[in-house]
Amino acid sequence: MDFQQLADVAEKWCSSTPFELIAAEETERRMDFYADPGVSFYVLCPDNGCGDSFHVWSESEDCLPFLQLAQDYISSCGKKTLHEVLEKVFKSFRPLLGLPDADDDAFEEYSADVEEEEPEADHPQMGVTLLRKSMTEEKRSLHCLCTF
Repeated sequence: MDFQQLADVAEKWCSSTPFELIAAEETERRMDFYADPGVSFYVLCPDNGCGDSFHVWSESEDCLPFLQLAQDYISSCGKKTLHEVLEKVFKSFRPLLGLPDADDDAFEEYSADVEEEEPEADHPQMGVTLLRKSMTEEKRSLHCLCTF
C-alpha cells in the first residue's frame, strides 16, 4: 500500500478516536499522532516491496511503557494492517486517556446478565455437604473411566 493510502487509513481511524494525525512524512514513512492530555506516538510504515512490519514508538517516557502491548502484537506472527496496529495502540493508551479498558466493558455486559445466588443463612454447612457428595460421585465416575 502506498504511503498516501496509509495516511488516508490513519485519518479515518483518527475520526473515531481522540487522536489526531499531526504529521505524515512520506520520505521517512512516518506518521505522528497526538491526543490530550499529552499522549503521543508515531508509526513507521513498511515499504511496499519490503517484508518489514510496522513499528510504533513514543518519544514521551510517560507513553512508552503503554506501547508494549502494541509492540508485542506487531512482532507476533502474521502481517498486520495499519488499522489493526492503530487499534492495538488505542487499546494500550486507554488508561492514559482516562477511558475504561475495553475488556472491562465486555465483562460488565456479561456480568450484568448473571444472577448471583446468595447462600441460605439457615443452613451454612449444607453447601459443603453437597459439594463433598458431588466430589465423591465425580471420583467414582473418574475411577470407572480409568478402569476400562
